[in-house]
Amino acid sequence: MSVQRHRGRRRPLRAALAAFAGLAMALTATPAMSSASASVEEPAAGQPSAADLPGNFQWTSPGPVVSVKPDSGHDVVSVKDPTVVHYNGEWQVYFTVANTDGAWSLAHTSFTDWSQANNAPHTFLDTNPNIGNRYAAAPHLFYFEPRDEWHLVYQTGLPSYSVSDDPSDPHSWSAPRNYQDEMPDIVRENIGNGHWLDYWVICDDTMCYLFSADDNGHLYRAETTVAEFPEGFDNTQIVLEDTPNNLFEGEAVYYVEDTGTYLLIMEAIGSDGRRWYRSFTADTLDSPWQPLADTQDNPFARANNVSFPQGAWTRDISHGELLRNGYDQRMTIDSCELQLLYQGLDPAAGGDYSQLPWHLGLATQTNSTC
Repeated sequence: MSVQRHRGRRRPLRAALAAFAGLAMALTATPAMSSASASVEEPAAGQPSAADLPGNFQWTSPGPVVSVKPDSGHDVVSVKDPTVVHYNGEWQVYFTVANTDGAWSLAHTSFTDWSQANNAPHTFLDTNPNIGNRYAAAPHLFYFEPRDEWHLVYQTGLPSYSVSDDPSDPHSWSAPRNYQDEMPDIVRENIGNGHWLDYWVICDDTMCYLFSADDNGHLYRAETTVAEFPEGFDNTQIVLEDTPNNLFEGEAVYYVEDTGTYLLIMEAIGSDGRRWYRSFTADTLDSPWQPLADTQDNPFARANNVSFPQGAWTRDISHGELLRNGYDQRMTIDSCELQLLYQGLDPAAGGDYSQLPWHLGLATQTNSTC
């Protein structure tokens, strides 16, 4: 999400399908492990095994699941850019908030079941003195198992992160540190009028990769070793390029469990001006990305392949995350249980980007191959 245009990611825990009571969706969360180091949960009896991703996707999504909750000190007008894990028996969700002055910061909510999400309280991270009243946006939450610490990745202008031993406590995060202290030359040479943003970390057994976008048609990747992480990110390269509208921002990269496949989803701007998601796959994190569902007629997620049983509250399927079946640095998802937490918008809304009333929606795939 851009600074001016917008405001200026052992085998992991299996996420459970949750119950979406009252919202025409079933989604029942199973308890998570009580400690971060115990990041494995055995699949339930009868649970389908992972399968290859399909070549096309269909989704259903009821109304917003997380909406704004202003208080006396926070005149919030939007919630967006969510990151989500299931930890300690609850869904932990961090997201960007914007206020009436156009300032951007972070907030947190948690709940046991998605039917409770819209009623769960919000905690604003500017109340954490280590974060404070700074520009912060576009979070990405994960547990880095080798160091036994949680990372919350976000934008401060640079790819920044805070660490904690308890992601359910928004006041536990450290002051921000940087993965990279300056914009790499290759980004500076190609960014044009865009913005360096939307930082995402994923690791395999030996390497960690930092992905980023520039609102100008480029996807970048820097790298370091698992042993050196969080230090040492260098060798930044362009790994995918297209027009600015076709390859915009909001990228997220996952390992599809038991398939040997990595999935990249990245936000685009359609011919109708609305946001949607393209998808690509690769065999390794340093392999070329191949198109999967990447056109407006065959999208990963767009208004034309998402049904809205309670009415089409949004035409934008914008910056979001797939629900993982774990929370560690491998970013593992189950192809049988794809769900996307995304930001959506009243189609009639307009005006300055920072004042648009974004809400969070949850889409569930309806054409799984399992």
